[in-house]
Amino acid sequence: MDINEISGMLENLVNDTTIPKNIRRALSEAKMRLDSGDEKSVKVSAAIYVIESITEDINMPPHARTQIWAIMNALEMLNERPPL
Repeated sequence: MDINEISGMLENLVNDTTIPKNIRRALSEAKMRLDSGDEKSVKVSAAIYVIESITEDINMPPHARTQIWAIMNALEMLNERPPL
């Protein structure tokens, strides 16, 4: 999975109105960081940091939590992959 696919997944969650606003705001910020012009490792780490801040939110719907964990997993795999 690449950054564009992960960004698309984040976009879908940001547009999901069943997710509370504070969570969508954090996901939007994570997407913005992923889409930035920074070095790959910097933007992936920044996105992980933002998403981690909401992973334990008690108001998060179960379907969103599952998708967010999938996104976190994909981001962590990107972060561990050596540069080409």
